[in-house]
Amino acid sequence: MARYTGPKDRISRRFNVPIFGSNKTLERKNYPPGIHGPKGSRRKQSEYSVALAEKQKLRYQYGILERQFRRYFGEAQRSRGVTGEILLQLLETRLDNIVFRLGFASSRSASRQMVGHGHVAVNGRKVNISSFHVRVGDKVTVRENPRSRGLAARGLELTQIAVVPDWLSVDKESFSGSMVRVPSREEIAPIVNEQLIVELYSR
Repeated sequence: MARYTGPKDRISRRFNVPIFGSNKTLERKNYPPGIHGPKGSRRKQSEYSVALAEKQKLRYQYGILERQFRRYFGEAQRSRGVTGEILLQLLETRLDNIVFRLGFASSRSASRQMVGHGHVAVNGRKVNISSFHVRVGDKVTVRENPRSRGLAARGLELTQIAVVPDWLSVDKESFSGSMVRVPSREEIAPIVNEQLIVELYSR
């Protein structure tokens, strides 16, 4: 299955959650898309379908494929600690998400494109892999060329009212930031019930 590139409003309406950020369409139409209108939301869902929806929401939020998601879950399951929280931490510390959280891009898809096009460096080395795992102490920098800095400046302009989380530090003048510590579940503030996802994969 390829990465979803269709209408984002439709996905947010399907799950009734602003998966891709604030969504005015969702405020006007808080029911699933389709010909049935508001009546389509009255159907009773099974436990399995609810858990599956939670997984899909998380996948869409971070823009990852099913196979990638399974790898993240397997890694979280093998690690010490609470599987659901570790899964969230692994997703949250992807390089494309860090670039987004630092404010250098206005969305995760924009940050993924920045990374993929080679505009970002980690500890002084260019990294063009969006899923690159950022660790505590790593320094993420927008590369020193007009194109890269121009994109980051535009991102900072669009995200100037967004708050950079406490587990990251940012220096907007030098277009750089670093990961201070691993975020807790409360700091990530997930839009899903990750325990349902754990139960889904444990069946």
